[in-house]
Formats: sequence, C-alpha cells, structure tokens
Amino acid sequence: MFECFREGAGEVLARPDYLDDFGRVYGSDIPFLAKIERGQRFKEQGSPSWEAFASGDWAGALRLIEAERDSVAEYFQDAARRGLAFRRLRIVEFPVTPYLQWEMNSFRLRSELGEEIRVLDARAIADLERDGPLPEVVVLGNSVMYSVIYDEELKGAGARRFLDPEQIRTTVDEFEYLYRKGEEFSEFFKREIAPLGPPAVH
Repeated sequence: MFECFREGAGEVLARPDYLDDFGRVYGSDIPFLAKIERGQRFKEQGSPSWEAFASGDWAGALRLIEAERDSVAEYFQDAARRGLAFRRLRIVEFPVTPYLQWEMNSFRLRSELGEEIRVLDARAIADLERDGPLPEVVVLGNSVMYSVIYDEELKGAGARRFLDPEQIRTTVDEFEYLYRKGEEFSEFFKREIAPLGPPAVH
C-alpha cells in the first residue's frame, strides 16, 4: 500500500514551493482534499494555539482554538460553495500523545464546521507498516498528491509531489479503504479525548 511514496520518489518541493503549489486547491477542478496523518508529534509553525499548548497554557490553547471558529467556518463555507470536500484520516497510537490531544481539540472545531474526519487505531494497520509507518499524504482531487516532509525538529519542511494520474487513482482507492475502516471523529473524541485532563508538556 502507498508503494509510490517510497524514499526518493516524487519531485521534492521546499516548503515555500509546496505551499505555493498547494494553492491549486482553490481551483474549480479540485472536488476533494484527502489527507492521511500518521505522526504523533509535530511542531505547528505559526499557530498561536499550538504555541500556547507548547508553553503549558492548556486553557489558553483551547480558547485560541475556539477564537478561530468564525474564520474556520467561513473557510469551509467557501469550500462548500466551490464544491470542495475535505476528508481526513488520523492514525492514532495509544496512549495519546500531548500533541495529539491538542490536535484533536483543533479537529473537533473543524469537524463541527464541515471537515469529514475519521480516526484509525494504529494497531489496525500494523500489517501495513512492517517496513515503516505510513506516509503523511495529501491528495488534491485527481490532479496532484504530496508526501509531506518534516525536518529534524518535526516542523513542516516541504513535500514530494506526484502528478501521475494512475498513482493518484491508486492512492485515492487506498485512502478510501482505510477511511472506511476508521471511526467517526465525534465518537472517538467523546470516548478517548474529552475525559482527559490537561496534557503534560515537556
């Protein structure tokens, strides 16, 4: 599964070039964005809520997430008008990391406002990860897909870009297979995340 993402494949884009290329998501020919997230720890550049979380201010981090409600709602409303659907599959290991606890609270807002999110226990894909974890994948319709690259500090550093239509179709099929195996986000959040106290940040 996801064989085309083996090390060395795809065209490497530095972060500014990746973000610029990703702008095609606003084109009228992109009907969906599909994303698989596998890593359990990241550093979110430019996120005030993540900065608050990383500094140990959990209440502040949650307030800052909620403060984005209007702008996130506007974003998804605009996407809906353009016929663009967002689908995300989040792979989760247990116990849940502090980062993932923060991210899930961010996803709660996005899920309420229009993003279709499912969660999949990493143990359910152990047979697919014998040679290493699944890649971080973003697919924009039938036009392009990326394998996201992170640096040693776990900050986004760019992506490898793939444009081959057959590879994209195969990846979409593989995404759909895993997405169907996932649990609906609100159920996961209610059971696994809502009962947790403030995370310990080191």
